[in-house]
Amino acid sequence: MSAAELAVRATRALAAAGQADMVWGHAAVRDPEGRGIWIKAPGWGLEEVDADRVQLVSFDAEVLVGTGAPHKECHIHLEIMRRRPDVHCTVHTHAQAAVAFASLDTPLLPVSHEATLFGGADVPRFTLTGGLVENPDLGRALADTLGDAPAALLPKHGLVAAGDGAGSAVMHAVLLDRACQTQLMAMAAGPVRVYSDAAEAAAKRSQCWPPRQIDAGWNYLDRKGSSR
Repeated sequence: MSAAELAVRATRALAAAGQADMVWGHAAVRDPEGRGIWIKAPGWGLEEVDADRVQLVSFDAEVLVGTGAPHKECHIHLEIMRRRPDVHCTVHTHAQAAVAFASLDTPLLPVSHEATLFGGADVPRFTLTGGLVENPDLGRALADTLGDAPAALLPKHGLVAAGDGAGSAVMHAVLLDRACQTQLMAMAAGPVRVYSDAAEAAAKRSQCWPPRQIDAGWNYLDRKGSSR
């Protein structure tokens, strides 16, 4: 499957997971020839993307294939991939539960299976700006905040996620948003009293999120996205 097709499928899978925000948000796939990233063209919803609505954007943020200007926030994807050669797909969305949870400035606890993706540690948070990540300097700072983590919160903005393929990046974004949603629900009912300790959280990460389980979740979302 080509990188362009993977970008389409990742984007539509995010829509199937409920992370659409009208025409905003995007997934990017590393070009196998090293030319840059494949990403949806601006102005389209996640669920609307097809092969004619993706661009190849260079590491200098120039459109090499496709039409129109690149996304203002293409630097999110470009700089994460520049920093991490192991990453082949990145995601940025405005997932509502993630935005709401980040506003509370409270640690993400291993309340659910999803939250153990982080092994019992809190999720990284990019706080340099709550505005658009619209230049390389901000992109590099965000990449530094993400580090080697699977995903990070952007308070007042959304989330980013990364993976060694489209499936893992999409699933990391989905799992982070679901973890935020579960903790929000618990906190709305009262103080959170029961959650995994660090040892159990680390063990559950291995149990619940080995590659085969990440692949199973991705395949489900890919089927849903492809059927739209």
